[in-house]
Amino acid sequence: MASPNTFTFSQPSPLNPFKPSPSSSSIIRFFTCSIPLPRTTITTTNAFSLNTGPIRPNITSIRATSSSSSSSSSSSSFGSRLEETIKKTVSGNPVVIYSKTWCSYSSEVKALFKKLGVEPLIFELDEMGPQGPQLQKVLERLTGQHTVPNVFIGGKHIGGCTDTLKLYRKGELEPLLSEATAKGKDH
Repeated sequence: MASPNTFTFSQPSPLNPFKPSPSSSSIIRFFTCSIPLPRTTITTTNAFSLNTGPIRPNITSIRATSSSSSSSSSSSSFGSRLEETIKKTVSGNPVVIYSKTWCSYSSEVKALFKKLGVEPLIFELDEMGPQGPQLQKVLERLTGQHTVPNVFIGGKHIGGCTDTLKLYRKGELEPLLSEATAKGKDH
């Protein structure tokens, strides 16, 4: 079993795309706080990626595949640790999107970044088991936004679909992305 501060990444089995195959698991340190997390599937790509950090190169999305976590800590402690994890994630990656697979606004933002050649770190909240709603509640507490997509560029909360598209139309999104990429390479 993975220690509390790791994600277990695995490929889906041919029979069930959300169940990991027993022969393909490996453990990669992802977060530094002790939050028990479910088995998780990642999607990777060999294309150009803004996600240039040494820990997770070319990761484009993270999806939970089961929810077998038990925690002895209180939910408020869990929430504050989750808050710290979110802060570290958004500050350590040039572009982060908290999304839901079925949301048309999330799809629109992801399509825009793809069009711009940007591969953000994407958290699909509806595929993260019980951590998805918990993560969304903490995001609301941090940003005041309860909807998805919830977009961060260069560690700064940008907003949702409307805010991101507005920045793009005004010509302000690409300079933010360039700055975030440069900042990410300095780390």
